[in-house]
Amino acid sequence: MKRNTWQREAVREALTHNEGFVSAQSLHSDLRGAGSSIGLATVYRALADLASEGEADSLQQEGESLYRACTPGQHHHHLICRSCGRTVEIEADAVERWAQSVAAQHGYSRAEHVVDVFGVCGPCSSASAHLP
Repeated sequence: MKRNTWQREAVREALTHNEGFVSAQSLHSDLRGAGSSIGLATVYRALADLASEGEADSLQQEGESLYRACTPGQHHHHLICRSCGRTVEIEADAVERWAQSVAAQHGYSRAEHVVDVFGVCGPCSSASAHLP
């Protein structure tokens, strides 16, 4: 486990204030806008460390890594709004069983998986329904 530095703590804190996934550049911009002197490379390192330790989730979207604070130690999946990025952690017992079953059917063992479900959240759906 990496030692806690003020930079790492600042990144962790900023990450918890975002409801959805955020890029390192966006997080860096938020931190700098709040008066922090943290560098972009430091933000990238802190996010990678937090993700490897289970304190942040990451996903690739259009070639960019995005991050969000997560519940450590609990395997879960995400339901992500394609419009606003709002993210909800979802339990995934059925996905777990399905992944193991598919792997076994094809002769695979020690299967691992990553599942993210994308859709449009209720507020974004309502907002788009009211557009002309």
